[in-house]
Amino acid sequence: MADFTDFSYISTTIPYVNAPPHVGFALELVQTDAVARYVRLCGQRVITSTGSDDHSLKNVRAAEALGEPVAALVARQSRAFFELGRALDAGTDEVVSTSRDPRHVPAVERLFRACEAKGDLYQRDYRGAYCVGCELFYKPGELKNGLCPEHERPPELVEERNWFFRLSRYQDAIARAIESDQIRILPEERKNEALAFVRSGLEDFSVSRSTERARGFGIGVPGDPSQVVYVWFDALANYLAAFDYGALGNDCGWQRARRRTHVLGKGVVRFHAVYWPAILLSAGLALPDELRVHGYLTVDGRKIGKSLGNGLDPNELVRDVSGAALRHYLLKHIPPFKDADFSRSRLVAAHDAELAGELGNLVRRVFVLAHRHAEGRVPVAGALGDDERELDERVLALPARLAESFENHELAAAYSCVWELVRATNRYVDRTAPWHLARSIDSDANAAARFRTALNTTFATLAAIAVASSPFVPAFSRALAEALGFEILPGALERFSELRRELAGVTLAPPPLLAPRLVQ
Repeated sequence: MADFTDFSYISTTIPYVNAPPHVGFALELVQTDAVARYVRLCGQRVITSTGSDDHSLKNVRAAEALGEPVAALVARQSRAFFELGRALDAGTDEVVSTSRDPRHVPAVERLFRACEAKGDLYQRDYRGAYCVGCELFYKPGELKNGLCPEHERPPELVEERNWFFRLSRYQDAIARAIESDQIRILPEERKNEALAFVRSGLEDFSVSRSTERARGFGIGVPGDPSQVVYVWFDALANYLAAFDYGALGNDCGWQRARRRTHVLGKGVVRFHAVYWPAILLSAGLALPDELRVHGYLTVDGRKIGKSLGNGLDPNELVRDVSGAALRHYLLKHIPPFKDADFSRSRLVAAHDAELAGELGNLVRRVFVLAHRHAEGRVPVAGALGDDERELDERVLALPARLAESFENHELAAAYSCVWELVRATNRYVDRTAPWHLARSIDSDANAAARFRTALNTTFATLAAIAVASSPFVPAFSRALAEALGFEILPGALERFSELRRELAGVTLAPPPLLAPRLVQ
């Protein structure tokens, strides 16, 4: 059993699996993983979760269109999502598939009963415009020219008897939680949108669907076989199922986390900022502390989406260009909050110019020098000059800069801080020109001392770069650290000042080719 003490919790949302993943979910995976890896670098424990949202009507209809059982479709399709996590080196501690994880049904049932016991569930007839893609009833004023604003399709008219949740009862409590940053929503724009929605007046919402319309695929409403639990109530409970809430109740790890963070796309803010907190308040559970909301990736200015038919398969991208290349592009060149247009050609150009060129080439150059002129070891530094002290100052300032950027989910800014150090290191190597000094090390003691100092300084800075870049490109960073003879461990950011001393005398691996160019 996992040790749920003294930890932070960070989750992705769980995607529908009616079709293979698109690169938009890859963005969410790597953002979540980068934040978790950074927190570990600071010496703190993290538990992460992801999963698959199986009980949606869109999954049912996709299976019907293919002529296969829906359970078989979701099992097959979810594998592609889990493979994507592995391909992107986005390891997660808990994976909750809502139709197959044995912890999930008990969690949903317990949560439903807790809300019922609070008096927040009741039955009534309902008629409204329902978007299957969003799994959401829309008010007429929320539609754009009669179309769903997310999927650009007309919603279906649905009329049936459902169970409803008393969302209206929690309007003031949710408004206070958002306004006070008890639930911190980043960026401010999404916070304001959530507040505007709350202040417009919250209406009770349906938390069940007829078993007939769901084709019997879903979690039955406790005590009412005519209904299945609404897919969003079902899906949001995955954050509790990850901690076995069904068995442990309010003693589960969700309650004990020091910080609960959800990383999500802007299209599902309502569910996480309004519906989810209200359900948690009803059940007597802790609220999420933070919602970090990313924008959409677009193609030709349109949101990437399975239902829109313009998805890009990230598993294929990884096979073609490598997980490190895709992570590098998504985290350095895609703004963490804004919509951005995805471009394979820009991804390749960024990898070849930056990972392969600026960093990979720097690593290979100095490793070659060390093997040719320093017996394949990191030499001991001599006296430090202004250039060395300037580079050291950049290294020592990096943890504070990363802390500020990560706290505000400015991931591209955080990665750019690392890249500033890469470029400063290249400038340092160009200024000190150790390849020229190497020509005189046997005849000029001063040149030999300067050569040792230049290599020692460069290798120490490369070690700092390996540590600081590990939230962004972990496989690349691990390979660099291994070539330098050390392991990136939790708490490594706290030990930056010791890197120069610890590396002196270390035997280096052969010159590594860490990021072969994609375009030869």
